[in-house]
Amino acid sequence: MANLSPCLAQMSKLSLSAGRQIAHSLPAPFLAPATKRYASNTKEKKPAGNPQKNKQKGVVEKKKKKGRTTYLQYDQKDSEQFSLCDAMRYIRAFEVGQKPTSVKYDVAVKLKSLKNGPVIRNRLRLPHPVSTDVRICVVCPPDSKYAEDALKAGAVLVGEEAIFDAVKDGRIEFDRCICQTDSLAKMNKAQMGRFLGPRGLMPSTKLGTVVKDPALVMKDLIGGAEYRERLGVIRMAIGQLGFTPEEMQRNIKTFIEALRKDINVLSEKINKEMVEVVLSSTHGPGLPLNGTFIDPNSKITPRELSTGA
Repeated sequence: MANLSPCLAQMSKLSLSAGRQIAHSLPAPFLAPATKRYASNTKEKKPAGNPQKNKQKGVVEKKKKKGRTTYLQYDQKDSEQFSLCDAMRYIRAFEVGQKPTSVKYDVAVKLKSLKNGPVIRNRLRLPHPVSTDVRICVVCPPDSKYAEDALKAGAVLVGEEAIFDAVKDGRIEFDRCICQTDSLAKMNKAQMGRFLGPRGLMPSTKLGTVVKDPALVMKDLIGGAEYRERLGVIRMAIGQLGFTPEEMQRNIKTFIEALRKDINVLSEKINKEMVEVVLSSTHGPGLPLNGTFIDPNSKITPRELSTGA
């Protein structure tokens, strides 16, 4: 019987060599589906568990920034401030060639206050009123004595239903509105607050624009001015270009004293504080005031500012 071991050895070598040739001849994409299937079964692990432990491991979590509850304030120590006479001198240099009665001085008072707190709003008659062409509307019975007296005092509109219809049509041809007490119920029934409220023209007992006799308060309304806090700032026309420094001083002093009284009234609800007072004009820049009338080293005198406008 012949020995079969050499034959078996040769057959095994042939089978191994054939297998190597088949494996080398297979294209690479052939194995790709198998690797993709294997890769799809593996899931990426996400950090979970205690957030403090994640921070220790290096996982950074974003925090929501809290919004500001107060208006942004700037440090006034390093800013240049001016006396009243120096500020008027520079502003008049910007207003060269303008009419003394057409250009106005404005004062802006910046407050330290909360954004969502109550706001300051009031009316003031200055010692030296700023002349303005104010159109006044008086809501009262058209055939009454109040209507006749209001027209003599300078009202441009007097009546009830005619005024209500014009306002609803969008024809608001007045700057101030006074309501006689007998017409207040009709005005509320006509829902005038929807149209006049957003414009700041709705009569109110608190502002003194709902009165028994409108003609008696029209003089103060024409010579007075209304101010209101907006975004932590109160602005008001404080004088005209032809005013003397002494007249401006009296007006600014009266305005600041009125603001202090308004702040004291609100002190129980919210704390407000005046941090900056800026004087400007119609075309001129804003100059911060330091609270003095004239600087000792000033190159101009109040008399020179009084004679030339």
